[in-house]
Amino acid sequence: MRKEKTNYYLDIAQTVAERSTCLRRKFGCVIVNNDEIISTGYNGAPRGRINCDELQLCIRETMDIPRGERYEMCRSVHGEQNAVISAGRKDCLGGTLYIVGIDAITGHVEANVSSCMMCKRVIINSGISYVIARETENEYIIYDVEEWIKNDDIPFLSTGGDAYDSAIPENIPETAKELILRYRNQQPETFVVKS
Repeated sequence: MRKEKTNYYLDIAQTVAERSTCLRRKFGCVIVNNDEIISTGYNGAPRGRINCDELQLCIRETMDIPRGERYEMCRSVHGEQNAVISAGRKDCLGGTLYIVGIDAITGHVEANVSSCMMCKRVIINSGISYVIARETENEYIIYDVEEWIKNDDIPFLSTGGDAYDSAIPENIPETAKELILRYRNQQPETFVVKS
């Protein structure tokens, strides 16, 4: 049976993740536009620098920094960033970024993968329209990048997750409080697809 295209591109992204040099999580990305692979990227130290797997040291792991926090302490350039850098904006416009995350210890696909705030900004500016993240061997989530723009990345503007449950700061203008409530009432365009 012929594999459908979304999982075909996710399989390629998963293979790209095998190039990652991260000791925590390996990410592979593929940017596709008009059914053509534009570029690939994986997380690893900047060119010419020693990779974490060669050092056998992860600063964030050593400091017990949780996932999603303090990325400035990470030596790596993220897979999404490397893919966008390799592609250039004109080739990204209207395209789709496929991403797969793998636990570096277990080798299992990570569910609930989404780009970090830094990568979301890069993806927004690149003009990519959708990000598709693998959940399982045949399931994936589709993120509409327009929703990332609408929902902003100010934590208390979030429409979901822990930040959503946080209290609205008291010391902000009423107009900002109204915006926060408006954003929280929106439902993000995220789809789980089972094939």
